[in-house]
Amino acid sequence: MSAYAERRVPVALGGRAYEVLIGAGLIDRAGELLSAHLPRRRTAIVTDRHVADHHGERLAAALEAGGVAVDMVVLPPGEQTKSFAGLEDLTDRLLALKLDRGDRIIAFGGGVVGDLAGFAAAVYKRGIDFIQVPTTLLAQVDSSVGGKTAIDTAAGKNLVGAFHQPALVLADLDVLATLPDREMRAGYAEVLKYGLLGDEAFFAWLEANGEAVLAREPTPLAYAVARCVEMKAAIVAEDERETGRRALLNLGHTFAHALESETGFGDALLHGEAVAAGCALAFRFSAELGFCSPEAASRAEATIAKAALPTRLHALAGAPFGAARLAGHMAQDKKADASGLVFVLARDVGEAFVAKGVDRDALLRFLVAEGATIDLTT
Repeated sequence: MSAYAERRVPVALGGRAYEVLIGAGLIDRAGELLSAHLPRRRTAIVTDRHVADHHGERLAAALEAGGVAVDMVVLPPGEQTKSFAGLEDLTDRLLALKLDRGDRIIAFGGGVVGDLAGFAAAVYKRGIDFIQVPTTLLAQVDSSVGGKTAIDTAAGKNLVGAFHQPALVLADLDVLATLPDREMRAGYAEVLKYGLLGDEAFFAWLEANGEAVLAREPTPLAYAVARCVEMKAAIVAEDERETGRRALLNLGHTFAHALESETGFGDALLHGEAVAAGCALAFRFSAELGFCSPEAASRAEATIAKAALPTRLHALAGAPFGAARLAGHMAQDKKADASGLVFVLARDVGEAFVAKGVDRDALLRFLVAEGATIDLTT
């Protein structure tokens, strides 16, 4: 890829503040860029087999050239790794390396690796610092920033985890050149989410430039990643533990996590694909409830569909879905509280809000109208 202008986005969290570095060739400069964050000159790189095959030797060589001793822990790829069994395996392997609390972990991969390695760092010897080096568009614009770490359980996605901020995020845009197109589109769903939830001007820019972002054209891609990180950094600095505005970042995710639970957290439905469908559903549900206009919902759906992302339940692997089963998963959502079902809904493109106490019957009627089956005995 062509060179990108390097950008540094601060995440202002007082004593836990850090920077997100965005640019080209950052992995090859890892020894230099990470030196201040590796005081013991030792690290364990946690990655998956795909990333290790493409980029593992580059990162290890760059760190070793900077005088850092490296151990590589390679995990199986896929969402199934982000589990209690995966956490046990990873922590056992880290303990076998005899890492101490002065050492550092590097999470080198997509959202699965970042979530799992970050959670392991949060609990390993009661807490060890870690660095995020995200290798997917989804991880670069979203999951690597903000300190959310978690694993999936039988009850739902990301229900066991911890807030554990990284010491640094290194987003090398060059690694996206090897990202499969399907993964690129899945990450782009999160890019669209940022415009939909809080920046209509950015969404309008994506309507005009989305194809260039997906084609990995350097200037549009760099701008899209940086804008998403800026938005997330500002929200996290205001609401680190999701007691208020940070919940808006879950636009589409209540639907998405329910769909992922029903499809088994596998490759049949990638997280970003579920988010794309979830955002379209959230806008149509908002229109059904009278919060936003049908035109706003149609605009959101059209732009998601233009990126070859799903917007309808019947288009997803695993369809048809049972309405009551989906609603049951949503009742387990982390945002749910004593008021009942909680959704991030929209008043317009760029204007999301948290809706509490959403009526379950209204949700069931909406899901059935969307193509879910009637399974009220579930």
